Amino acid sequence: MKIHNCWIHLNPLKKDIDTALLALQNGEIILYPTDTIWGIGCDATNAYAIKRIFRLKQRNEAKSMIILLSHIDEISDYVSNPSPKIISYLQQQTTPTTAIFRSAIHLPKELINEDGSIAIRIVKDEFCEALIRRLQKPLVSTSANISGQPSPQNFSMIDDIIKKGVDYIVQHRQNDSRKFKPSSI
Repeated sequence: MKIHNCWIHLNPLKKDIDTALLALQNGEIILYPTDTIWGIGCDATNAYAIKRIFRLKQRNEAKSMIILLSHIDEISDYVSNPSPKIISYLQQQTTPTTAIFRSAIHLPKELINEDGSIAIRIVKDEFCEALIRRLQKPLVSTSANISGQPSPQNFSMIDDIIKKGVDYIVQHRQNDSRKFKPSSI
């Protein structure tokens, strides 16, 4: 038993994933690093948590948010008849790319654009990928800023209003001072 407890203390990334996962499973919102910029997220199937993100960001609910998936094969779980051309395009990309798909399915109306579309990005970040795989659902992702303000390029640039408004702040990459940018669409 001591070996197991020691291993948890030696693996902060696993502990961070476990804590973020528990928050998501409890319908909470998190602040977390992605393969692009820091994001505010929640379980993409939880309408209440999605509404909380809109309120925190002071964002118009008519503006949809994106979802993150851990693998390209998951797209068909959330899009009716996804375009093979878009799938092929995403498979060829080496940088984070968000694609907009028509005919979103199995997601709350709060997340789907009024035209029925949904924006999806397949993550390449180890933290996000592991978290989404463990959650077994897509993860909402929206920039960690108040709507209309610039997207923070790293953790130190995130407004305290956002930090205080989430239920859990992921520890992973908080000290990373590189300047990240949003994905291409």
